[in-house]
Amino acid sequence: MMSDPCTGTCAGLEPLHLLRILQAHWTKKEIHELSEEARRGFASLTDPVEGLLVMLENCNDWRKGKKQSLAHFLIGQFNSWIKENAKVQQPCQKRNMLQPRIISLFTVVPTNLFDQLISLFEMDIADTSSLLSLIKILCIKSKYKEAVLLSIKLNLQSQLNIEEMCIPLLLQDDMSLVEAYVDDYPELQNRLLQVLDSLCHPSDSTGNTQRHDGKLSRLRCDKINYKVLSKLVFRLMELYGLGTELCPNVVNQHCLASIKYLLYKHFVEQGMTEEIWSEHTEALIGQNTWLQGQFLTLLARYTDMDTVAHWALRLNVPQEKLSRHVAEWIKQLEKDKDYRVGLKNSPKEESLWEKERKGNFYQLPIPTESIHIVEHLDQLKSCAAQVLQAGGVVGIDMEWRPTFTAWSKARVSILQIALKDRVYLLDLPQLVKESESPGRELEFAQFIQSLFSSRTITKLGYAMAGDLRSLCTSYSVLKDVVQITAGIVDFLNVHKELHRAPVHRQDCRGAEDVLVSVENGLDSGCRQREKGLSLLVQYVLGKPLDKTEQLSNWEKRPLRLKQIIYAAADAYCLLDLYDALYQDMQHFGLSYSLENCLKSKGEKRRKENKPKKNKSCMATPDQDTQSAQEQIPPSSPVSPADFRVICDNMLQGLGRYLRCVGVDVKILANEDDHRVAAEIAREENRVILTCGLPYQTLRSQVGEGRCLSVNCSEKAKNQAINVLRHFNVQVTPRDIFSRCQVCNGSEYLKLSVEDMVQAVKLSTASGKTESSDPPSTGSIKFSSQGKHKVHSQTNPGCPGVSSYSPNCHWAERSGLNMKTLMFTSGASLQVRAIPPGILDKVPWFYCCTTCGKVFWEGSHFRRVLSQFQEVLHITNDSTHFQV
Repeated sequence: MMSDPCTGTCAGLEPLHLLRILQAHWTKKEIHELSEEARRGFASLTDPVEGLLVMLENCNDWRKGKKQSLAHFLIGQFNSWIKENAKVQQPCQKRNMLQPRIISLFTVVPTNLFDQLISLFEMDIADTSSLLSLIKILCIKSKYKEAVLLSIKLNLQSQLNIEEMCIPLLLQDDMSLVEAYVDDYPELQNRLLQVLDSLCHPSDSTGNTQRHDGKLSRLRCDKINYKVLSKLVFRLMELYGLGTELCPNVVNQHCLASIKYLLYKHFVEQGMTEEIWSEHTEALIGQNTWLQGQFLTLLARYTDMDTVAHWALRLNVPQEKLSRHVAEWIKQLEKDKDYRVGLKNSPKEESLWEKERKGNFYQLPIPTESIHIVEHLDQLKSCAAQVLQAGGVVGIDMEWRPTFTAWSKARVSILQIALKDRVYLLDLPQLVKESESPGRELEFAQFIQSLFSSRTITKLGYAMAGDLRSLCTSYSVLKDVVQITAGIVDFLNVHKELHRAPVHRQDCRGAEDVLVSVENGLDSGCRQREKGLSLLVQYVLGKPLDKTEQLSNWEKRPLRLKQIIYAAADAYCLLDLYDALYQDMQHFGLSYSLENCLKSKGEKRRKENKPKKNKSCMATPDQDTQSAQEQIPPSSPVSPADFRVICDNMLQGLGRYLRCVGVDVKILANEDDHRVAAEIAREENRVILTCGLPYQTLRSQVGEGRCLSVNCSEKAKNQAINVLRHFNVQVTPRDIFSRCQVCNGSEYLKLSVEDMVQAVKLSTASGKTESSDPPSTGSIKFSSQGKHKVHSQTNPGCPGVSSYSPNCHWAERSGLNMKTLMFTSGASLQVRAIPPGILDKVPWFYCCTTCGKVFWEGSHFRRVLSQFQEVLHITNDSTHFQV
């Protein structure tokens, strides 16, 4: 590129001379000399900015890579130099004269230099008409990406035609740049949706798109089709929070596809009753005259003209929109005064058919009077009194209206809770609406959280994880429910286990082996395929569920009687499944305990070790198996700090190991009766850990899943690992030694060696006596002194504390009276247990404020980590631990 001859010596010769010098260094790859020469050269130029422009105009290596281009190097060096010489300014008049040349430069430079050039040549304050001309030149040269990117950087979007700018990028699959183009302009977002929607008009075609620019024929016009565009429109609609009124063509086409699906579902599959199908169809069509005409045309392919005419009247289709054939048929029907009566009688025929098929499906065993609809917060109180009873077992299911359009979101409408003698149907939209009233905000949320977080209530469900996700996304007040769930039994895992079961069982009709139906997804006696919960109910209870009402409109109020019965049966059948499986598991071929069947997906099944008969464990041969079957592990992980247990006096070693990893453990003394464990568990909401004969007695006094029989033939460490796995307790390095193994305290005071020396001297001088080391039952003997030692690092959360940062409470220095060596809790600092030689070896001491025991840093931290490696959960905040 030649320089402008009008620039003279100042603007032409000097910059070109400098350029030749720099090119020589660049060719020889003398980068260091090149950098120094460039800076000296920039300073010697009479007009550095114009000089840079001249050099860039005469560079011919723009197309090379960033590291191989002298032009890239010059811009980078000049940008650094100009920042150090901020006084160098371009006269405003001179800058305006250079604008045409600068604009010409933008047509050849790569896009990654736009930002630097805009800043160097102050293009953001240049004449707008010149910049718009530059954008037009780039479009003429088919540089659409460069044109859009430059318009974004110069904020010119509102002055450009969005159709001309964005459609070429759409055809080139560069939608991310299109979104950046309209990102800060709501009016452009609306216009973009309208442009995309216009391309989805039934009469439009790919060829018509090329009317915007003749050069578009070179682009990939096959990308413009309804399927691709509709997905893009719906995504942008959700991204920008826009309404469907901006894209009527896409909405109409999508609704038409849903209407075709409903017609096939009702007339071909016969999977919807007339009533359900009519509700959804009428809601989709509404007052849209185009959809009305399309629907009547499609309906004529599936049914007679009487039905078509009936729907034309039902939808109030204007006379001018009807076909001549349908209009004439309507006139004939209007002459018949009894045709409406005939339509009203059709539901009676359907109810008779329902009676005949009633015996083929599972029936709700309780009367309809025992089904209670809860639609007000005042009614929720009596429901909570029955449902939230410790030790209860409830069946839970949820229903929501099916969605047939991409822009409508499904929300859970009904929550069913089944007890043995009644079923509650919670009207969620109404309850959530009432809970928005002042003073009643927490009533409904607290009930839901209490139900799903309680370990004393066994909650039965099928594919419960998906239902809970839907519940959380439906209502913001319930968004955290999934994080606190516990005590859930998911029969989806049982269903998977039955696939592997070797035992075959015939259903009540004896038509064929039901296990074949389970494997193939076929119901031997019904015309439709059974699946999911219905298939499991058929296999275990002999008859499938009647899923006719599954796709009904659950948002419509009041609910129909068929909907009420269907919803209640879906939840109540879980209770019958639970009883049937527990009573006769071997009959169903479940070789492992029900506990293993209910484990979450991905968790490995553990083989149960048979207990050895000894004097300390007087259990029957099948007792451990039976107890394991009755345990219900939580479905979500639990932290050690939130896991509270009480250990029988036969499991004191287990209790100390659990304290070692941060679990809140109470341990019965040798003289305590086993029944004391049940009293403490109920009062403090703890899980009982026991073994042998006491298990049956203790289990009957607490809720399901609140008592675990431990294999007493195993070592204490293995027992602890099995307990942590069973209750899904996730141990992290920060939980190690976060509790005192002697007294279960979780608060420590950190003392320096100077403070401890002072305490030892004070104790010796006063002749103070204190309790000796605790008995062997009170601590795990990690060292000869019977003390555990803390790994030495710095605690960022506590001033001066080492980095080992356990999940414990740190006491204030004022919590210890250095004159009396007494804590505010009343415990004495047990300094006499400290060996004299240890004061010269460790800088810090950790004192339990509950019992006064003193611990110090050592190597046993990584030993404990190694012992619990199988259940250790490493998180981002624990990576600094050196394991």
